Amino acid sequence: MGMFSRLGDIINSNINAILDSAENPEKIARLMIQEMEDTLVEVRTAAARAMADKKEMEREIAHYTEVRNDWESKAGLAVDKGREDLARGALIAKQKAETEIERRREAMEVAEEAFAKRQDDLSRLQVKLDEAKAKHRALMMRREAAEQRIRVRSQTYDTRVDDALARYANVERKVDELEAYADTIRAAEPTLEAEFAALEQNDAIEAELEALKKSRTKPAAKPAKTEKKDA
Repeated sequence: MGMFSRLGDIINSNINAILDSAENPEKIARLMIQEMEDTLVEVRTAAARAMADKKEMEREIAHYTEVRNDWESKAGLAVDKGREDLARGALIAKQKAETEIERRREAMEVAEEAFAKRQDDLSRLQVKLDEAKAKHRALMMRREAAEQRIRVRSQTYDTRVDDALARYANVERKVDELEAYADTIRAAEPTLEAEFAALEQNDAIEAELEALKKSRTKPAAKPAKTEKKDA
């Protein structure tokens, strides 16, 4: 079953409202376009049929007009010849031709009205079809844009990015540790001023040590003098 049950449903439809309330607007738009195109073919076929009917009525009117004129001439000829009976028959045939002409004219009016109605339906249906196609294109563009944003965001926030950032943080920490270790080594190395200060300190210590040693050394006892005995 189609989305629209008749032509009037399509022409009077609010396409935006239908698509806004649909769960899958893009799919609904495709179905609407398909049904409108199918209906457009049917309306065109009906319009062509109405035009063909009109042309056929025109040909038949022209034919019966000739028949009527012919019987009218024959009725005149019969009167001229004093054949009222033939004239009467010719006039009857003429009336029949006129009746057929009148029927064809009525039928042609109906065909013309049908053709005009189909032309109007075609115009309004084409407007609706263009509207549905424009809406469908807009929906497709929105879907493609949304999918593109999803792809971009998926690439941006991919776990691989987080892993790479984590690895970078580890490398950065290693560098920090290496720099800290280098600073430690640099602090242990004596500076030039420190080396000179150490030399001066060593000299002072050596001098103090030497003085301490001297102060701690006891002078040697002098030997006792012996008296010389008289021989």
